[in-house]
Amino acid sequence: MSPRLVFATHNEHKVIEVAEIFSGHLDLPQGAMVSAGALGAPEPVETGLTFAENALIKARALVAFTGLPAIADDSGICVKALGGAPGVFSARWCGHHGDDQANLDLLIAQMTDVPDPGRAAWFECAAVLVTPDGHETVQTGTLPGTLGHTARGQRGFGYDPILIPDGETRTCAELDPEEKNAISHRGRAFRALAPAVAAVLTAQAG
Repeated sequence: MSPRLVFATHNEHKVIEVAEIFSGHLDLPQGAMVSAGALGAPEPVETGLTFAENALIKARALVAFTGLPAIADDSGICVKALGGAPGVFSARWCGHHGDDQANLDLLIAQMTDVPDPGRAAWFECAAVLVTPDGHETVQTGTLPGTLGHTARGQRGFGYDPILIPDGETRTCAELDPEEKNAISHRGRAFRALAPAVAAVLTAQAG
């Protein structure tokens, strides 16, 4: 099947996760959604000051490269004791982009002496859809929780091993994928985006 929708990511973990989130909310045939990485699309410089701005930068660039509707997200962890940081700098908190372990280790070290009452944090995500005719849709989602003192769990990616969702004793990296997607910031944002994506796919089919 020729791609009908492109996802502005080079992270195949995200492609799998978002496909699972969309399942049951829209008809997305296998092969209909491909990643920017699979198409060899360049990664634009993310100069936005908000998650939504960065997501739109990525989606707009991918539409220009492929001529297809594009979805994108930008997300990160926000820590109350750090004034909302790392925020949009989550992926490069250690000083360079994409080193999940270094980012995680640095945040754990920065929070070492902060007692439990001061460890409130949340994941935040902005998910967007941009179409070739210039229509743009933005949806957001959050997952509130607290920071653990050590990394726990082998599932997920990024900061999942340290955030314990409110009402849970496990970190996001200890949750089953279905459990995580049901409550996650990315799950909430992309489920809210699903009707707009479905409308675009329906228009293509028609």
